[in-house]
Amino acid sequence: MRLNNQVSYFRIILTLILAMCLRVVPLSEEMALLNPDWVLLVLVYWALNTPERVGIFHAWIFGLLTDVLTGRLLGQYALAYSLIIYVCLKFHNRLRQFPFFQQGLFIFFCLLLSQLLLFFIKNLQHPAQLHASFWLPVFTGMICWPLVYGLMRFVSVFRFIK
Repeated sequence: MRLNNQVSYFRIILTLILAMCLRVVPLSEEMALLNPDWVLLVLVYWALNTPERVGIFHAWIFGLLTDVLTGRLLGQYALAYSLIIYVCLKFHNRLRQFPFFQQGLFIFFCLLLSQLLLFFIKNLQHPAQLHASFWLPVFTGMICWPLVYGLMRFVSVFRFIK
């Protein structure tokens, strides 16, 4: 039995809501700089593993919800998430065949593209400096990818009722 047939929308939505909670959990200032974009990591996982169920529409909706939760300009995360998920959907067949290390590099570039797009939009609003802390969520997201992948894999194949 394929993994895609076992995954319900309830699990997908539940994991995305939990990722949104992790996104806005109150942390110290130092830890907040290290907090990766959990929502994007979960969206990328579902887009790579169940592309017929999670797509650009889901990325747009959860991006808008993330905009509201974080207090950013409405549509900022929605645009970034939609672009990243489009790239994931375009290359998901190839990415599934890559070794785990190469998938990690792809995740790094997805997170980097998202951060650069968010910085560009922020810079359009008012000029901003690019600080060293800009890169921290990208690196921590790449480091957390094996953990996210493992947990999401467990959630997607775990059966609640036998």
